[in-house]
Amino acid sequence: MKSAVNLDTHTVIDIEFQPASLDIWDAKYRLTAKDGSQIDETVDGTYKRVARALANVEVESKSEHYFKEFVWALRSGAIPAGRIMSNAGARQHKPATSTINCTVSGTVGDSMDNILNKVHEAGLTLKAGCGIGYEFSTLRPKGAYVTGAGAYTSGPLSFMDIYDKMCFTVSSAGGRRGAQMGTFDVSHPDVMEFILAKREDGRLRQFNLSLLVTDEFMQAVINEDDWKLAFPVTHKEVEDDELDVTDNGQFVWRDWPEAGNYVTNPEGLVACKIYKTLPARRVWDIIMASTYDFAEPGFVLIDKVNEMNNNWFCENIRATNPCGEQPLPPYGSCLLGSINLTKFVEKPFTDKAKFDWELFRKVVKVFTRMLDNVVEINGLPLPQQRNEIQRKRRHGMGFLGLGSTITMMRMRYGEPEAVEFTEEVAKQLALAGWEEGLELAKEKGPAPIMNENFEVTEEMLRRRPEMKVDGYQAGDKVPGRILHAKYSRYMQRVAVENPELVEALAETGSRFTHHSSIAPTGTISLSLANNASNGIEPSFAHHYFRNVIRQGKKTKEKVDVFSFELLAYRDMIDPEALPAGAAEDALSSLPDYFITADEVTPRQHVDIQAAAQKWIDSSISKTANVPTDYPYGDFKDIYLYAYKQGLKGCTTFRFNPEAFQGVLVKEKDLKNTTYSFTLDDGSTVDLKGDEEIEYDGEVHTAANLFDALKEGYYGKF
Repeated sequence: MKSAVNLDTHTVIDIEFQPASLDIWDAKYRLTAKDGSQIDETVDGTYKRVARALANVEVESKSEHYFKEFVWALRSGAIPAGRIMSNAGARQHKPATSTINCTVSGTVGDSMDNILNKVHEAGLTLKAGCGIGYEFSTLRPKGAYVTGAGAYTSGPLSFMDIYDKMCFTVSSAGGRRGAQMGTFDVSHPDVMEFILAKREDGRLRQFNLSLLVTDEFMQAVINEDDWKLAFPVTHKEVEDDELDVTDNGQFVWRDWPEAGNYVTNPEGLVACKIYKTLPARRVWDIIMASTYDFAEPGFVLIDKVNEMNNNWFCENIRATNPCGEQPLPPYGSCLLGSINLTKFVEKPFTDKAKFDWELFRKVVKVFTRMLDNVVEINGLPLPQQRNEIQRKRRHGMGFLGLGSTITMMRMRYGEPEAVEFTEEVAKQLALAGWEEGLELAKEKGPAPIMNENFEVTEEMLRRRPEMKVDGYQAGDKVPGRILHAKYSRYMQRVAVENPELVEALAETGSRFTHHSSIAPTGTISLSLANNASNGIEPSFAHHYFRNVIRQGKKTKEKVDVFSFELLAYRDMIDPEALPAGAAEDALSSLPDYFITADEVTPRQHVDIQAAAQKWIDSSISKTANVPTDYPYGDFKDIYLYAYKQGLKGCTTFRFNPEAFQGVLVKEKDLKNTTYSFTLDDGSTVDLKGDEEIEYDGEVHTAANLFDALKEGYYGKF
């Protein structure tokens, strides 16, 4: 085993990195010169490079002080997102890269010129190493008449194919393949085609897909009402076709991402022409069946997103970053970082195990300053992106290792004690973060948006009736800091815990508009956290395989990994311990609180997410894992439960070898799955998923080779 760096930290959990962790650090986060020489000699060298780059943002007299603080925070569990770890302080070697993980496209306008312009912008963004999200339900449905061309449109999905191929072609920076999110309104006439798109082999595989699900739709499902699929009409269409927008049988009024030339009423609602009407339950069942088989589409509960958005007064969110934890406005960026919770567990696996809350809050505050400094070295390629991040300075601090930490504290993931602990972690992160946001605003000035004046509209008064009670009228001018602190639904929640803090934020403004978000952290967790559990997930398994992309490899590579909590338990308690069912000697089996993702019920997954979401001001990327044989009847109501629990989004995953090969794979699933290869002569060869096969000069697992050939990415890494 490669030697790990013995970092000078407070933690009692200082365990040798497993080979897979160091390998991923070496491939993705270690800075290497063009000639192959290693600039980061150790993991600690990576930390110092990043800390120096962020400390250099400070005034010169304080730079050395903050360099030491930042190194301490990194050693103590603060882990900036992958683009920061890879690219901060690396401009000499990678001048065209960004420290920002992902962005959201500008609104894709309903014209050929705008669609192709956004393809160009997306290509530049992906080349800089950033993922990108788009909404495509702004495009006219298939078969709609295009006046300028005298023809009928092929619909949004055909244009999504163009973006998919572009992403597949563009070489992304920093050893990372391009990542995209495509969102789509559940009321769009082509929604069925969107839901079923990935049933075609190889189609839209560079996309994660999520539906924008409205409260109106969810109520229609619950009440078993009909659902109207509709699209906005322009003033010209109304005039040319003599349409009556007051006819409720032909039109419905809905929120829409941009007014444009569409017919709009005084409250900001847009007239949408009804194309077809379907039972809402039928749409729901098709969504659930597709999610069960293909793990997509995910849900973005878009009304909840906008209701709880801190920038509710100037943003209409319609898209997210590729993993869904950052709902963002046009040209918005996700500046992310996570705190490794395992670093704060004292006396793990004992009846005296406890969490160091004081130290956690201190790391949160130092890390908040670090992420704020990333804004100054963002490296985003488009001026619209740079303006957006500098104006609002939003970032998304979260945590990883929750599942591992819960285990180390002898709790069971998803049970009431663990749910309560999750909420407390999120709450303390939030309160400490906003306290620091106030202090930074006093020291360096608030985010520019805080001092901008915004005109009160009828739509704003409709969405925030308490403003009328407070005496505001349409036409009044109000500073952003007041609209942010006093009338954001999220900040109103913070005010219940600390009213003095929120009053001060209304007076001074915050350094940033958003503070928290929980990312999936798959690669970061595996590498720099020694495979502590991803984000707020339980550990997928305590011994399993991870499929990773290696530059120069023709398929994904299967990497053998152990959970951090298993390594810790072996190091501190029982060096012979093995997961349940793997130990011949019962005395060497792990305790029953060592549970894995598919031992957690879907409702428990949702309960954990809901507990965190209460205090996370952006969103959460979380996947409810269910076994392959999980009954569909039990599965289909997961999303309904998520809606009732107030989540902003929901994603599920069921291993389905007939559809695709996932990132995380259990040995038993590979052994129990047969893949059939058709040879040139028409004969077939059947292999188990875990069998290795030599093909085209390389050794592959049968599962990864089959998936690469079927999906069309073979040899493209």
